[in-house]
Amino acid sequence: LFPTRIIIGGDSKQSKEFANLLIEGSEIKNISPMFMPSGEAEAVKLFSNTFLAMRIAFFNEMDSFAMTKKLQTKEIIEGVRLDPRIGEGYDNPSFGYGGYCLPKDTKQLLANYKTIPQNLIKAIISSNESRKDFLAEQILGHNINIIGFYRLVMKNKSDNYRSSSIIDIMQRLKNKGKEIIVYEPLLKNQTDFQGFRVCADLDEFKKTTELIVTNRMSQDLADVESKLFTRDIFGES
Repeated sequence: LFPTRIIIGGDSKQSKEFANLLIEGSEIKNISPMFMPSGEAEAVKLFSNTFLAMRIAFFNEMDSFAMTKKLQTKEIIEGVRLDPRIGEGYDNPSFGYGGYCLPKDTKQLLANYKTIPQNLIKAIISSNESRKDFLAEQILGHNINIIGFYRLVMKNKSDNYRSSSIIDIMQRLKNKGKEIIVYEPLLKNQTDFQGFRVCADLDEFKKTTELIVTNRMSQDLADVESKLFTRDIFGES
């Protein structure tokens, strides 16, 4: 484990013992835990993940703008990155944020606001949905019928496809009458996933599909690059 910080809700004896266990399991030995009330600790988590979701949504909207205006997304992002106040990270365009934490935490934070005035938190969640709508329309513009989706996971070396934006885009295309075929090694011995056909053989998957959609590039797809749809600009997770 390589934590950037250890934040503990509470300062009881048990809290300190738990913090020591986390430090013992960390590869970073000089990290100091931060103790605070549980409400503040929860807020740190929710606001941190919502900020990351906001950054992903921002660069995805930048990519949507560039695609529509026929501009080079890569050059725009590289120029924006040069501002040290912005820097790098969470700026490689994608099909939207997903996974265990970001969808759940953004919605939880929005719910926690209740009667507190806000516009930004709601906009982050809305932006993620708009991105999926936009990319589904871009894929439909290829005017093909058999669409393959390479992997359901949101990033390389991941085994998590919970709340994957990829699945939401698949559903949008299916609703438009497109045939969807999924290649996902994690779906062992399955021929169906949530009503989508699963193909376990990569070569057959490549031959059968007319267009292959992937959130992140892979060497597995180097031989079918001409029929790929991806927004992976930098080849990063």
